[in-house]
Amino acid sequence: MRPLILAFTTAAMLLSAPAAFAAPTCQDKDGSTIKCGIPGAMPVGWSLSRQELSARQTPEPLYPSLTELLELTCVMGVFFAVMALMPEFDGSRAGDWGEQEEDHDDRR
Repeated sequence: MRPLILAFTTAAMLLSAPAAFAAPTCQDKDGSTIKCGIPGAMPVGWSLSRQELSARQTPEPLYPSLTELLELTCVMGVFFAVMALMPEFDGSRAGDWGEQEEDHDDRR
């Protein structure tokens, strides 16, 4: 019975809590979101018209450009080259691991 009372109490407290509201945001002349009160910010509630907003938004290409594909190929090549140059390590030999605290404990 006590867990049920605790669950109802917790639910009631969470449901009766006031909502937290965020600070207002402003936009600049280009329609980007910006902090209110700094130079270049328009008044609270101002926004670009739909026609101006759609004219300023440029559609991105559907496929990556040749330059982007070349960059990706180079990055992947460097990654695989570094992986190939790493030493073999499977952890089965004692020499694979670094020296541990109890390895040379001859002070007893």
